[in-house]
Amino acid sequence: MVVAQVVSGLHSGDLRLVGAVVVLLAAAALAFAAAARSASRAGAAFGAAFAVGYAAEWAGVRTGLPFGDYRYTDALWPRPGGVPVVVALAWSGMGLAAHAVGRRVAPGSRAARVALGAVALTAWDLFLDPQMTRLGLWVWADPGPYRGVPLGNFAGWLLVSALVVLAIDVLMGAPGGTGADRGSTGLVVLYTVMAVMETIGFAAVFRPPDPLVAAVGGAAMGALALLAWRRRWRR
Repeated sequence: MVVAQVVSGLHSGDLRLVGAVVVLLAAAALAFAAAARSASRAGAAFGAAFAVGYAAEWAGVRTGLPFGDYRYTDALWPRPGGVPVVVALAWSGMGLAAHAVGRRVAPGSRAARVALGAVALTAWDLFLDPQMTRLGLWVWADPGPYRGVPLGNFAGWLLVSALVVLAIDVLMGAPGGTGADRGSTGLVVLYTVMAVMETIGFAAVFRPPDPLVAAVGGAAMGALALLAWRRRWRR
């Protein structure tokens, strides 16, 4: 996934690499989640996150809710119902990673870990939307102040992220088994790697670079990642 992310930054015109990064992200997240709990629970959680993400995007392109008025271009395929499959896979893969961050920071409270997981997932969109907009993968009807992204989009992301993380939390259940800690740590590593790669990408790799997005997204995702690692270091 890291190699594909680097190559996609160097060859931003090749949109196949975008799909490759998302597929590898989703596969890695699913594998770590299976180690943290079980293959059946991880698969159910992954599928639920996919369904919630797809439903939100399906509603979004038709009604403008909950993200705002936007549409997908013809760049990403397959696109059943007008929603690219890789977009729903992104909700699933990063949903599992963000949930692991929330669980690591607040293991004893479902409300707290869902809230933290939702914030962690929304923080990723501070990178995602500017990147995908500059690549022409979707278009906003009324561009907003954050690199063309309306601020209301992030409120919608927070809402959908909370539903995604809640579904994952319910279906994953309590961690257990010999691989639980390894799998949970792997998901936090996945989240951290994505934060680092996106920050470096916007700061130095993408052309033109975008220091604002690098700083805002890096600070948001980095703060959540540090909270998760700090919790582990204190154990």
